[in-house]
Amino acid sequence: MTDTLDATRTGGPVSPSRSALRPLGQDEVRFVGGFWAEKQELNASAVIDHCLTWMERIGWIGNFDRAADGTVAEHHDGIEFVDSEVYKLLEAMAWELGRTQDAALAETYRSLVERVAAAQEPDGYLHTSFGREGQRPRFSDLEWGHELYCFGHLFQAAVARVRTGHDDLIVDVARRLADHVYREFGPDGRDAICGHPEIEPALAELGRALSEPRYLDLARSFIERRGRRRLKTTLFQSSEYFLDDVPVRDADTLRGHAVRAEYLAAGAVDVAVEFGDDALLAAVERQWAHTVATRTYLTGGVGSHHQNEEFGSDFELPPDRAYAETCAAIGSVMLSWRLLLQSGDAAYADVIERTLLNAVLVSPREDGRAFYYANTLHQRELGSVPAEDQLSERAEASLRAPWFEVSCCPTNVARTLASVASYVATASPDGVQLHQFGDIDIETSVAGSPVRIQVRAPGYPFDGRVSVTVDAAEEIELSVRIPSWASGADVSLGGEPVLPKDGYVRVRRVFDPAEPLLLDLPMTPRLTYPDPRIDALRGTAAVERGPLVLCVESTDLPDGDHVDAVRLRSDTAPTATPDGAAAPVDLVSSAFGGWPYGTAPHADPRTAAVVELRPYFQWANRGPSTMRVFIPLAGA
Repeated sequence: MTDTLDATRTGGPVSPSRSALRPLGQDEVRFVGGFWAEKQELNASAVIDHCLTWMERIGWIGNFDRAADGTVAEHHDGIEFVDSEVYKLLEAMAWELGRTQDAALAETYRSLVERVAAAQEPDGYLHTSFGREGQRPRFSDLEWGHELYCFGHLFQAAVARVRTGHDDLIVDVARRLADHVYREFGPDGRDAICGHPEIEPALAELGRALSEPRYLDLARSFIERRGRRRLKTTLFQSSEYFLDDVPVRDADTLRGHAVRAEYLAAGAVDVAVEFGDDALLAAVERQWAHTVATRTYLTGGVGSHHQNEEFGSDFELPPDRAYAETCAAIGSVMLSWRLLLQSGDAAYADVIERTLLNAVLVSPREDGRAFYYANTLHQRELGSVPAEDQLSERAEASLRAPWFEVSCCPTNVARTLASVASYVATASPDGVQLHQFGDIDIETSVAGSPVRIQVRAPGYPFDGRVSVTVDAAEEIELSVRIPSWASGADVSLGGEPVLPKDGYVRVRRVFDPAEPLLLDLPMTPRLTYPDPRIDALRGTAAVERGPLVLCVESTDLPDGDHVDAVRLRSDTAPTATPDGAAAPVDLVSSAFGGWPYGTAPHADPRTAAVVELRPYFQWANRGPSTMRVFIPLAGA
């Protein structure tokens, strides 16, 4: 076995064998400064170490040591799927090593992989909660055991290692485990599925990365087995919760448990692409469109039910009861990226930007050592500060908590930030497409000819000025997304205006490196009004600035007023501040009356004020506060 791989096998988290657009790997695109580089540095310096420290401290990594020495049945820490958190951390480390080649991290990574590998059984099976004397039998609880789910995350950790140029121990572990899963669930094995989808996209990517068609065949089998109502339900968890109510290709929208739904849809796209199943791909495109139109929060978050972490019905999007799990937002990015690669449709890139900057980045605290699991859009009560050394309930942390009893979100954030550059740009046979902005260096090839592109947007997402410099000897087509929010964007090349079409400006020419494409994306704050079918939001509006959703936080109100005292004036536009907006509002009396209903509209005493609105992802970094995104209108 060799430790390194040919460069043709490198890339990012997703690498379809055929697609309209080719994703670029870490060896081709990277953030070199600005906003996203700062987030990646935070991930490298704080988030990854924080995850490792907590999982060592509470025994989740120690489970592998005890599995190796035969004592884990006597003492296992955490619930059934904590193995997956270790695997997501390994994936984050692998992507980070591909980005930085940090020697200390490499040693930590090597040691952790060896501890995981030591727990693998001779036939390839690897799980710390099942199969040994004193534990439940293997695959005896497919509804809740999460065995295949955990395997999927190990496979994705191995894919990250392969795609950053290595074929070493974690890849060998994944091969042996995938072969075991194929024997158990392949054509001659069990006709069954896992209660939590994840293995589907993971097997597809592992099959792509290792050029192993059996893994792709098994991914297809798992997709096609859905919808037969084979998983045992309970009073509270239906077949819809498990995504086992109808076949994937027959569903009209994403439904059930939000993370499960996003992961399954991502796997369905992978399978559809590899097997040329246009009907399956069209089904997922239909589901995505319906979900974005009726079941998605302004932040890009999804999942309005705390019960079962599920999607609600169409237009059931209460801001104060939003669950909007961080992992579901990451799943949305995974799905939208796959669909973007197949179609080149700017709508997918728009959702990726919205979701990353708002629904994902709201999770980590500004120091990278505490996280939100669920993400409300309206906090009515002051949060309580969680202890820095104690576990928290996953959805009951009113401020970001350092760790949860179910801590899927911190490790998911870590692997996403480590690989976020992979969602920036693509290539095609005749050009390069830029989907996201920042300080970015791209080095790739088009039709065998080298292309170097420098994107400079040092103030983005707070400032909309972007320059794109292309250095290529041959004629290429450069496509740059103009976000759907950027109406009136000023785009020019050599002093001549360039007009967008279908969400992108496209320029085909031999570029002069001394003549950059210049974008000035408008950052004027704007009012956003909800669809009237969203009952909980009638009579309100939100404020957005550029790609950022803003919010009002009690920390910025005079005299400690509650955010529910704010009434947004729609007759006077908000003005821009360096990273948010100053909004004219009325503050209503907070005095309680004897009865909150009447025969005429309430006319509370009001005082005029101007309040500062800040990016939603930054909220709750200054101590306990109340907060809201959608603000009642002064005339409502």
